[in-house]
Amino acid sequence: MLNIPQLLATELNLKPYQVQNALELLTEGATIPFIARYRKERTSEMNEVQLRELSDKYNYLTELEERKSVILNSIAEQGKLTDELKQKIESCLLKTELEDLYLPYRPKRRTRATIAREKGLEALAEFIKSLNNKNGVSASLDAEAAKYISEEKQVKTAEDALKGASDILAEEVAEKAELRAYLRGYLLEEGVFVSRIKKDHPEGTTKFEMYRNYQMSVKNIAPHNMLALCRGEAEEVLSFEISFDEDVVLSYLESKEIKTKVRAIRDFYQAMLKDAFNRLMKTSLISEVIAEKKIYADVESIKTFETNLRELLLSAPAGMKPTLAIDPGFRTGCKVAILDQTGKFLEYQAIFPHQAAEQRLKAAQTLKNLISKYKVELIAIGNGTASRETDEFVLEVLQTMEQKPVKVMVNESGASIYSASKVALEEFPDLDITVRGAISIGRRLQDPLAELVKIDPKSIGVGQYQHDVDQKLLKKNLDETVESCVNYVGVDLNTASRELLTFVSGITSSVANNIVAYRNQHGVFKNRRQLLKVAKLGPKAFEQAAGFLRIRESENPLDNTAVHPESYSVVEAIASDLSIPLTQITQIAEKLKKANLKKYVTDTVGEPTLRDILSELEKPGRDPRAEFKYATFKEGIKEISDLKEGMELEGIVTNVANFGAFVDIGVHQDGLVHISQLADRFVDDPKKIVKVGQVVKVRVLEINQKLKRISLSMKSVKQ
Repeated sequence: MLNIPQLLATELNLKPYQVQNALELLTEGATIPFIARYRKERTSEMNEVQLRELSDKYNYLTELEERKSVILNSIAEQGKLTDELKQKIESCLLKTELEDLYLPYRPKRRTRATIAREKGLEALAEFIKSLNNKNGVSASLDAEAAKYISEEKQVKTAEDALKGASDILAEEVAEKAELRAYLRGYLLEEGVFVSRIKKDHPEGTTKFEMYRNYQMSVKNIAPHNMLALCRGEAEEVLSFEISFDEDVVLSYLESKEIKTKVRAIRDFYQAMLKDAFNRLMKTSLISEVIAEKKIYADVESIKTFETNLRELLLSAPAGMKPTLAIDPGFRTGCKVAILDQTGKFLEYQAIFPHQAAEQRLKAAQTLKNLISKYKVELIAIGNGTASRETDEFVLEVLQTMEQKPVKVMVNESGASIYSASKVALEEFPDLDITVRGAISIGRRLQDPLAELVKIDPKSIGVGQYQHDVDQKLLKKNLDETVESCVNYVGVDLNTASRELLTFVSGITSSVANNIVAYRNQHGVFKNRRQLLKVAKLGPKAFEQAAGFLRIRESENPLDNTAVHPESYSVVEAIASDLSIPLTQITQIAEKLKKANLKKYVTDTVGEPTLRDILSELEKPGRDPRAEFKYATFKEGIKEISDLKEGMELEGIVTNVANFGAFVDIGVHQDGLVHISQLADRFVDDPKKIVKVGQVVKVRVLEINQKLKRISLSMKSVKQ
């Protein structure tokens, strides 16, 4: 069998000890964020990307080895396992290759070949095969076949016998691993996807219009096009197939299988090979190629989703400040929620600024009173229905006030899903669903990461065909992305929600519940060691989690840093040597630059960890996310009808796809900056130019009000 660690070291360009140590840590239950941050000495500073790739490939190869054992046992039980076949199976590196080898031995339903064997025609098939292998030796196939005529076995003619023999040989050919591998490769390289819209969908009536007469080579099809074809087929709007040169395929099969020059045998084999391909290989190979391209499209689309989600989760927080949040509405009014500097809900009011003038005046006074009463510093306005009208109303109110909070339009994608969720219901059982939505909008502005972890990532609106991709893989990768972001930023132990705590390294859902319960019963945590008093949070969980949890007013200032408690003694030794009290940790960093780090290296704390400690002490407790910025939408531009070609506007990137970026310009419909319009140079990947949450300037290229499509450009627009 395979030497998996050695194979992984070679494939991933790692040292064997790196692979071995990383796998040992993973087996022991260490999380990837923990290994990447606090076990750099063991892995020679492998990062999260490398560790996740190692983990995924290890799991793949482990599953492959388990499948090999099942297959080897199955073939051995049939008495058909040769040394050569065993060696081929044991050296397999791909699941597809393994299944190809197993195909001839896989238990199958009754086929035409099995029926022919039941009729005693296998000997005839072997005879014909021997003639093919003995070039120049001729015999009368009809005469030989006549020997197998049997009323009892329902072989009525020589032609029936030859058909049965052909069925046996066709199945043998169709199950040859090397032939299937070559033809699969041919379809991947030379095949062309061809799609048609079904007749009951007239031109211009479907969102799949571009696929009406679509052709694209299999090897070059973009992930979003592949997923669109699959969705269109699933919705019964279009059909698609793979077109290829069948003559090339048959010529290849003949070159591999026909050995003789005897005309009669060649003719028999040509007919048999054509039947083998068309009846037994074509459909399955095309399905396998489509499945392979679908897997590729899934993986690439999920990567894009991961990148977008990461950028969104790591969006700069406006800060934990008193916040007034508005969920806008026309007929039902605007729901206004007040949050304090910890995100705690304080008060709710409904205002109706978009109805009668009297109601507008009353709404303005309510807004002023709330801003003054709670010393509001931030105003968050959801970007849904009535958002621009509400934005203008709030601006009018602020112009009459001396105290002017920062006003920001907040993307509310998924807020309604959160509002109706079990999480929201448990937190605010007595509040209306729209009020919960307003609270979520306000918290998103204060700290996007802390609030967005409460929502299923698929509902946040930064994906591409997220409902069409492999859902198991999507969930796994998105959960890993959330975990990575949460641990990168760190979590305030005394304010974090149960949902946020669940993503901290080493903390399970039940432990997160216990942390919140302990906090509610005993008050705020005063130091990290207190965590060990939480039910079910033992030494192992503490080791995994402690470095990612922050306590801002701790008895030990290191508790508000990413320095792990296991390294406190090292920091204390350094502080002592430099004659600086631990409470003045910022001064340690300045002097540490001149210190000899090697002096403090121990068996568990090496130079990489010491460098991390130094870096952390330079900016203790600082949020690693970028500085907060927000877009300013152009006044008077509220609907698509207000747009004019050539207008230059400011907007915010809401989603990045393989074909371009979607930008909110404040008209309730995102515009698309196609990949060809992202820059004045060639762009092969939109993610290299823009990211979710980025404030950009765009020019309006084209407006289609009927289809609600807006084409934008960033070319020659000064950013």
